Amino acid sequence: MINKELTLKIGGEAGYGVMSAGSTFAKGCLRSGYFTVGNVTYPSLVRGGHNTCTVRVAQEEIFSITKQVDFLIAFNDNAIDFHQKELSKQAEILIDADKVDSKKIKNFKYYPIPLNSLVESIKAPKIVKNNIVIGAAFYLLGGDLKILESVIKDIFSSPKKLAVREVNIKAVRLGFGFAKKNFSISEISSISLKKVKKPVMLISGNDAMCLGAVQAGCKFFVAYPMTPMNSFIRFFAKKGPKLGVIFKQPEDELAAINIAIGAAFTGVRSMTATSGGGFSLMVESYGLAGMTETPLVIIEGQRPGPATGLPTWGGQGDLRFILHAAQDEFPRIVIAPGDPEECFYLTAEAFNLAEKYQTPVVVITDTHLAEGLFAIKKLNPSKIKIERGSLLTAKEQKKPYKRYQITSSGISPRALPGRAGFTFIANSDEHNELGYSEEDAVNRIAMMKKRMRKLETCQKNVPNPNIYGSKTAKITLISWGSNKGPILEAQKILLREGIKTQFLHITYLNPLPKRFLTNFFNKTKNNSTLIIEGNFTAQFAGLLKEKIDFVSENHLLKYDGRAFLPEEIVNKVKTL
Repeated sequence: MINKELTLKIGGEAGYGVMSAGSTFAKGCLRSGYFTVGNVTYPSLVRGGHNTCTVRVAQEEIFSITKQVDFLIAFNDNAIDFHQKELSKQAEILIDADKVDSKKIKNFKYYPIPLNSLVESIKAPKIVKNNIVIGAAFYLLGGDLKILESVIKDIFSSPKKLAVREVNIKAVRLGFGFAKKNFSISEISSISLKKVKKPVMLISGNDAMCLGAVQAGCKFFVAYPMTPMNSFIRFFAKKGPKLGVIFKQPEDELAAINIAIGAAFTGVRSMTATSGGGFSLMVESYGLAGMTETPLVIIEGQRPGPATGLPTWGGQGDLRFILHAAQDEFPRIVIAPGDPEECFYLTAEAFNLAEKYQTPVVVITDTHLAEGLFAIKKLNPSKIKIERGSLLTAKEQKKPYKRYQITSSGISPRALPGRAGFTFIANSDEHNELGYSEEDAVNRIAMMKKRMRKLETCQKNVPNPNIYGSKTAKITLISWGSNKGPILEAQKILLREGIKTQFLHITYLNPLPKRFLTNFFNKTKNNSTLIIEGNFTAQFAGLLKEKIDFVSENHLLKYDGRAFLPEEIVNKVKTL
């Protein structure tokens, strides 16, 4: 049987360079013309613990990793102990001969490499072991050494890193040469990593969001470190000055959101990013942005809680929290991308939404999407248009200027501080149209209705969700966020087995596209439905019940911190 794909997994202790090795391998496969998807796992330890990076490689477009591993790179015994049960029948293993007890390997072909002596032979630091094994793996899987070398050159492209670049190129050459001299090319797959088609872009969800923010005109980013949003900080700290984006790291998340609100108040497109724990600290100021009607974009990368929970894993348990956080009620827009393309375009759109509706917009993601690696088609920045909403100029001055003017849309004319002719107050107390504090009951009712009308206005313009698969299918899968990839993969598997499905992927969670969803569920009322989400209480299912009175009797819920696997979805669908 000819295989058209391969899954490689690297396992080892923190400090072995597991993640960078996986990234290098994925980039090498990408440049060889293959589609790739990568996933990383690591414990919440400064050092130690077991890290993994899984990279799936295929000749056709793929959307997530799958259950079985075909090629394991084991830096220590734990990699064998933990992952041998995941191996496919024909799988093979590349081991560090100095660290792994080969007696633990049961009925699998393995390739021992003496990493200590190889490192000593080039007088390099131990960390280059990761590139030695990637060089060996690339040979065993039929790869082109020149492509792998080009990846290393680009990773260490800075003039300050020329010496590091040369050491790592030596390492991949050494691993490639050792494998070529001592082993035959693997027979586990017909995949040969020699260049076969035009490469596409390899990107994480977080990096796609950063690019979307820049393209949308974001000029100020402020954040306190918190997994899985830390790559935002690395991106803007390193690239912000060249891109015209100011980055600030404050003392905590409370300061972060308040600084972001201050920047947004002046008219600068402003953004902050955090996870559930950090967002907990931001809640009162989340309401401040709602009450003062200040445009603000917040990226919330979910991970399992409560409290510290599983800080380096993923989940979808913060949806209800984001929808209802802060005392009392105010309008907030919540959107959830499901892949890097949506991360790029929806993050850019979040800035438009924030200014058009003068309210906070939360882009909700999770660790699996934020830190995963995905081969995608190139992004198209020309699709992004900047819309600033009802922003007044000096020529449009009207006296007295009413910052919180009551309108039928709920959206008041907005002016920027310091602009000639406009004097106004941004008041966190309940206020009248001019911004002065006002506790009169009639005024309170009018202002609450005005603010909440924004969601009604926004709902009229919410785009319809995408539907994937067969329009005539009698099985409907419903989900949101990072589950998109595993569901698309599950659909492919099911279709090969003769089972047609349709997948409703919803990105606008607040406001929901009510009219579309109501019509859709009326048309498919005789279908078997399955709602898939990563939390314990089926939060999104509850939201559908609350907003449009739709109930599905079937749920697939996962809350162990791990991403959905296509096989899990396939097995559940077969029980419907």
